[in-house]
Amino acid sequence: MTRILQTGVGVPEGANYVPSTPGNVLWGRLPSAVDMARPVGEVAPGGDIVIDTVSHEGLLPDQGSDPVAYFGAHGVPADEVLDDAVAIAREVPRDAEADGPHMVVGPIRVPGAHPGDLLAVTIGRLERRVPYGVISTRHARGVLADSEDFDGNYGQFCRADDETETAWFRAGNESDGPIVRFPMHPFLGITGVTTAADARPSSIPPANYGGNIDLRDLTEGATLFLPVQVEDAGLYIGDPHFAQGNGEVSLTALEASLRAHLHVEVVPGDRAEELFGRVDLPFAVAHGALIPLGLGDTLDEALAASVDHTIDMLSTMFSLPRRQVYLLLSAAVDFDVTQAVDIVKGAHGLVDLAMFRDCPAYASVLDAIASYGHRFDDAHATDF
Repeated sequence: MTRILQTGVGVPEGANYVPSTPGNVLWGRLPSAVDMARPVGEVAPGGDIVIDTVSHEGLLPDQGSDPVAYFGAHGVPADEVLDDAVAIAREVPRDAEADGPHMVVGPIRVPGAHPGDLLAVTIGRLERRVPYGVISTRHARGVLADSEDFDGNYGQFCRADDETETAWFRAGNESDGPIVRFPMHPFLGITGVTTAADARPSSIPPANYGGNIDLRDLTEGATLFLPVQVEDAGLYIGDPHFAQGNGEVSLTALEASLRAHLHVEVVPGDRAEELFGRVDLPFAVAHGALIPLGLGDTLDEALAASVDHTIDMLSTMFSLPRRQVYLLLSAAVDFDVTQAVDIVKGAHGLVDLAMFRDCPAYASVLDAIASYGHRFDDAHATDF
């Protein structure tokens, strides 16, 4: 029997839980300063929170705005469609011309977080709420948009196999076609803090507050550091994925609903500057790697921003000359396209922190990062 994580089902007793019911969700917009007057939840620094997310796939107008009918056409029984997805499609307003596609849960108040601080969000566990998802391209937004062969609005329904931790579909969309199978690495495409602006930003482009970063390395055990913009931070999440390739080239990854177990800490601004130098852009620590992000209107700009971000961080963290760090990056650090399809492009570096184990500050830097949530001795955290 397939286990479907409907609202409240399987939530640990006593958990600080935020469901993705219509009153807790913005569709296609991120929270702004005015939303902080009515947060949908709260988590204290050092605390844990469980949040349900819903994928937009199957809910959008070009898919019929009826998830029961959409997924039913792919053989999904009605009782395996999420009730909150059905309610959101029916009740939550969205401007199809101006708003993004994503369901965003938030803002969540973090008392004691101030502008200039960093919010450290560690991914404890990501549970699949359903055993299926969708990859799609639409609205001339993939990297091969306007090409005769690949433009258009179309998608691929995929099944999730719990036993092998893979997703699969049949090639050619035929019942007897060969199966294509690929590994699942669940993560949240959107994690951010509330902007200080009065207007709600579109959920599509990422910015210095995070948002639609689409960093595939933010799997279980990773910690994302976000520059706080408003009092009490206003954490939000959304855009859940079962899998994504770097670049996310067709437009979406394998979009599918997740339940997120998160641990939240606050790094005071002065301590953040002392440790990391830069506190104006998001960065992550994931499974032994430092991941400085860069954003730009073009991939060249995003790459340059990521390289500059990496130099600033490493020179501060390990007291190294900036020019030597620049040269080191060319020899020993991979830079990759985070995503190329979210209006603002993203790039990131993957820095193996073990390179600096002979530096005097190495142990203290790792201890400090660990104190804010990231565990270097466990590649996959479970419950906190």
